[in-house]
Amino acid sequence: MSRQRKRIHLAAHFPGVNNTTVWADPRSKSQIDFSSFEHLARTAERGLFDFFFLAEGLRLREHNGRIHDLDVVGRPESMTVLNALAAVTERLGLAATVNTTFNEPYELARRFASLDHLSGGRAAWNVVTSSDAFTGENFRRGGFLDRADRYTRAAEFVAVARGLWDSQGTKGTPDGTPDGLRGGTPGGTPRPFAHTGRHFTLEGEFGLPRSPQGHPVVIQAGDSDEGREFAASTADVIFTRHGSLEAGRAFYADVKRRLARYGRAPEELKIMPGVTLVLGDTAAEAREKAVEIRRQQVSPQTALLTLEQIWGVDLSGYDPDGPLPDIDPDPDAQLAQGRVRHGDPLAVAAKWRALSEEKGLSIRQTVIEATGRQSFIGTPEAVAAEMAEYVAADAADGFILVPHLTPGGLDDFVDRVVPLLQERGAFRTAYTGPTLRDHLGLPYPGERRERD
Repeated sequence: MSRQRKRIHLAAHFPGVNNTTVWADPRSKSQIDFSSFEHLARTAERGLFDFFFLAEGLRLREHNGRIHDLDVVGRPESMTVLNALAAVTERLGLAATVNTTFNEPYELARRFASLDHLSGGRAAWNVVTSSDAFTGENFRRGGFLDRADRYTRAAEFVAVARGLWDSQGTKGTPDGTPDGLRGGTPGGTPRPFAHTGRHFTLEGEFGLPRSPQGHPVVIQAGDSDEGREFAASTADVIFTRHGSLEAGRAFYADVKRRLARYGRAPEELKIMPGVTLVLGDTAAEAREKAVEIRRQQVSPQTALLTLEQIWGVDLSGYDPDGPLPDIDPDPDAQLAQGRVRHGDPLAVAAKWRALSEEKGLSIRQTVIEATGRQSFIGTPEAVAAEMAEYVAADAADGFILVPHLTPGGLDDFVDRVVPLLQERGAFRTAYTGPTLRDHLGLPYPGERRERD
């Protein structure tokens, strides 16, 4: 495929579950009312996005023994929301984040197959794992899973789910053998299913006929070596967080290289970093807006809480407008419950200190600079050009847009940037197929072929 013809893939992440949402903005609405989900989904479909993405939260986070002050009470269950959205959208993919640690393969395979049927082939599963005993307290198995086992359970979980979906045969094959399934009316003869493995033992028959996609699209988020390998072996889309063109290109090349060992072609895994965007009529206006948004996202309180998650100690006595603490983090301490502590605390602290000293930044300013996602900031023309270049340079296959407003945070992008991407030939002007696999250019189960 030539670089000139490489198309951008776009997805919409629903905001409203963490401090990146700017609740002080008068345009900010409920993160629970169905009208909010419907607004963002309809906007994404109007913009011809590939899919709509919902995160997951299984327990309210705590900090220093208290409910996290900035956490949001009320995160509806993803599959329930997406089944409702299937009735008010026609082509938009519907992606739910569901944990493999606290669910069972048969039940979850059935739920995703149901969504795929109800939506006409638009279901996607963002596979996440947990070794967090704090979250596990909400479940019967509370925290039993060792951290080292989370990906082995996830890999077996996905394999079992796909086996269940395959057990119902494929379109036009009475014996159930793969024939290069395409979208349409499913068929085939069901057959018994049996699996015996380290984490699961199942024997029976799946309760639904083959769904339009055969397998719902599998998404995975993870930047560790283990996560990259899991994505290369299992996922259709990987949700990343790399913040620069150079880091994106390195990640892209590394993950795409890994696909060959699993007999997969590079186009069978789409790499889509989560990004933010700020538009302005001029570059200066966009930069000014971006600075104000980041200040609203990282309040003085948020800055100290973020620092405490790394240092592992109470820093409430420090001035958020003052310098970073002169003490080292406690690598064995953990004030935050329900949050992942990314990386080596001592290494992160050293990196942040170097940044603070180099630029003369306070605690709050350091957190703002160090925790920002890859952002596109500028005029609509500049943002369209930068996005197109990012994809053309093999730093990504597309982007999952994370707006800072609920639910109208994508309105301007769809109205002002999407038409410019289309003029460049970098984005579709119409959906070309009914299913999410069609949108993403992914093969159907048993099928290998080139797509635009």
